[in-house]
Amino acid sequence: MRITKLESFCNRYVGFLRITDESGAQGWGQFSTYHSDITAQVFHRQVAPYVLGKDEADLESLIELALEREHKFPGSYMKRAVGGYDTAVWDLRGKRAGKPVVELLGGTPGRIRAYASSMKRDITPEQEAERFLRLRDAHGFDAFKFRVGAECGHDVDEWPGRTEAIVPAIRKALGPEATLLVDANSGFSPKRAIDVGRMLESEGVSHFEEPCPYWELEQTKEVTEALNLDVTGGEQDCEFPVWRQMIRDRVVDVLQPDILYLGGIARTLTVCRMAAEAGMPVTPHAANWGLVTLFTMHLLRAIPNAGKYLEFSIEGPDYYPWQYGLFRSFPYEIRDGQATVTDAPGWGIEIEPEWLAKSTYQVSELA
Repeated sequence: MRITKLESFCNRYVGFLRITDESGAQGWGQFSTYHSDITAQVFHRQVAPYVLGKDEADLESLIELALEREHKFPGSYMKRAVGGYDTAVWDLRGKRAGKPVVELLGGTPGRIRAYASSMKRDITPEQEAERFLRLRDAHGFDAFKFRVGAECGHDVDEWPGRTEAIVPAIRKALGPEATLLVDANSGFSPKRAIDVGRMLESEGVSHFEEPCPYWELEQTKEVTEALNLDVTGGEQDCEFPVWRQMIRDRVVDVLQPDILYLGGIARTLTVCRMAAEAGMPVTPHAANWGLVTLFTMHLLRAIPNAGKYLEFSIEGPDYYPWQYGLFRSFPYEIRDGQATVTDAPGWGIEIEPEWLAKSTYQVSELA
């Protein structure tokens, strides 16, 4: 069925795309968060011309066409733009079929274990431990991720000694049964990362995310080879040649694509298949309550090499004020430490009309 209308609704932080086919059926997708208003401009100028008036059944080839025709503009913004189209197409397909996207992907609705993901570094070890305990008691989380080092920190901690203090503090507070994960956000050199990693191993931490500058694959590989815990990464990567190298060279133990940074469900499935062939698990990055978390829930219930859990942000309005008021009904609820993929058609969401009315609107449509 041909797509006849492409409507974007954006602010600086988040943007949605509504597509309409020639029968009048519609689907909702989302551009990746942050500078979404810029991504919308990229979409209407550099993606819409290749997909408007075309049959959405050719999703993968149309995305490839847009990326090839715009080959002078590789990288993040083009992938963020095509991701909006891809995710809207999957919603449209699900609504047509009367099925949730997870079933279109070969999976089933149901529950999925989540880990409580902290985004903060301006928080003391004691404060972080206290809120993890509250979340455990209120929602049943049994896995928790917190931050070490400083983002792209060149071995300089957020404040002196924070990394060495927070790891044992969290372990002591939550006890030996809790699963602990840490994220360094490209903060360390290989030597420092290995030293930190050995300390993490001694405290039973099982997941060490992005220990070195993510673009320096050889540095991360050095850390992976030196440690026994899972070294993880990939959230920032959006080009298939980089993914092939990461998988071929075993740069990390666990791969973490972000569906919207990478360019949508179809492109993420390609990475998942490459990972499955190499026997590698996939635990995607999903760090906010935009639709990326919902997309990830459907994906994880469908792929055979899904990782152990879903990333679920625990940050409130002090950190992510823009993520409130997006939906008519909040699509996320954690019970007993698990999220639920429902059987609602498509993504099963409705964007809040009041939010749409305040957004910046653009449209590309057939004459």
